[in-house]
Amino acid sequence: MPRLSSDPNLSICPDYAEEAYADARLQLTNQNIDEDQAILILRNVWLASNNADKAQWRNQVEEDAERRQHLERLREEEQERQDQDRIDEDEAARKEDRKKNKFKYTSIPGLDVPMKPVIIPSAYAVRKLDKGDYVELWYFTNSGLDDAKLKSSVDEDAMVMATLAGGDTAWVSAASTRNAGVVVDNQNLSFEDFCQACPRIIEAM
Repeated sequence: MPRLSSDPNLSICPDYAEEAYADARLQLTNQNIDEDQAILILRNVWLASNNADKAQWRNQVEEDAERRQHLERLREEEQERQDQDRIDEDEAARKEDRKKNKFKYTSIPGLDVPMKPVIIPSAYAVRKLDKGDYVELWYFTNSGLDDAKLKSSVDEDAMVMATLAGGDTAWVSAASTRNAGVVVDNQNLSFEDFCQACPRIIEAM
C-alpha cells in the first residue's frame, strides 16, 4: 500500500451537488435512484474512503514513530559504544603510562608544611637515648646540633681507634664517638642553652 503524503483528517468532503460532479451523479441515477440519492451515495463513498485513509494514516504515524525511536536507540547505543571505547583506550593508556612512569603517580601525603626546623641530634646522643642511658643536654643545644651536622658528613661505616674506660683501645664507629673536649656538662650550661635543650630532648625522648 503506497504511503499517504497528507493527513486525511484535514480533508473536506466535496459538495457533490455542484455542477463539476454532474457526470458522477448521472452515472448513478436511474429509475430507482434520483439525483439526491446519487449525491448521498457519492458522499458515503468518499467518507468510507476517507475513514480507510485515516486508519492507514494512524498506522503510518505509529510506524514512523517506532522507526524513529529504533533509529534513536541505535544512535545512542553506537554513541555509548564509542564512548566506552574511548574510556577503555584512555584507561589502557593510563595503565601503560603508570608502568613506564611509576614515580609520576606516587601519591603525595597530605602533610602540612613544617613550621619549625627538624631537630637531628648526633648519632651518639640518639644511641644513648635509645639505650636509656644518661646523655648531656649539650647535644640538644645549638652548639651540639651544629656539631652533629659536622659529624653527619662522616661516613657511618668509618671506624676510629678509641680508648675504653678500662684503658683498652678498640675500633669504634666514628659517628658514635663524642668529642669530650667540646661537650659541656649540664651544670655548666648557660640558661639560654638550657632553655634550648630541654624541649628538644623531651621531644626526642
